[in-house]
Amino acid sequence: MATYVNNLRLKEITTGDEDGTWGTSTNTNLELITDGFSYGTKEIAADANETFTMPDATADATRSLYLKFTSAVSLTATREITLGPNTVSKTWIIENATTGGQIITIKQGSGATVDVANGSKVMVVTDGAGAGAAVFNANVSVSVDLTSDVTGTLPIANGGTNLTSLGTAGQALVVNSGGTALEYGSAGVSAGLSIALAMVMGF
Repeated sequence: MATYVNNLRLKEITTGDEDGTWGTSTNTNLELITDGFSYGTKEIAADANETFTMPDATADATRSLYLKFTSAVSLTATREITLGPNTVSKTWIIENATTGGQIITIKQGSGATVDVANGSKVMVVTDGAGAGAAVFNANVSVSVDLTSDVTGTLPIANGGTNLTSLGTAGQALVVNSGGTALEYGSAGVSAGLSIALAMVMGF
């Protein structure tokens, strides 16, 4: 007996089954795999929450990697869109193209959800954990607090000074005599440079 427990709801044929039709089922599976990398559109039918379930072994836009949501009516509040089945672990790029300017909340089970602002696109991941399944934002940016998240010294090769302390008043950051590192030195003009400048400027 065939099963459909994988993350794209493809037909998994039991050994020895489908004599004469195995090729047809396999071709369908291959087409559904390509659908998993495709673009699709689903429409919210009413101004209400809605569930879109990926069907077993049947083409459906819910399977698409890029999934654009539109609405048949103008939404008046944030609406939840549940992606089913809740056992599917998958990545989606969700576009909120609904009318009404409302947020859509992407969910799978009773776990975490992700809000998609109207006119925005968000990559989400479902964990397929069943009744408690969660949805995660896959493109959350990570910010670094330079006052608390960075310790030690930043190498010159990475745009830093490789120094651990400040110099004293009146010093400048200069390249050392060997040309291998930065160091604090005199901010004044050297005697030789002063003479050269005087000659050039006619002093």
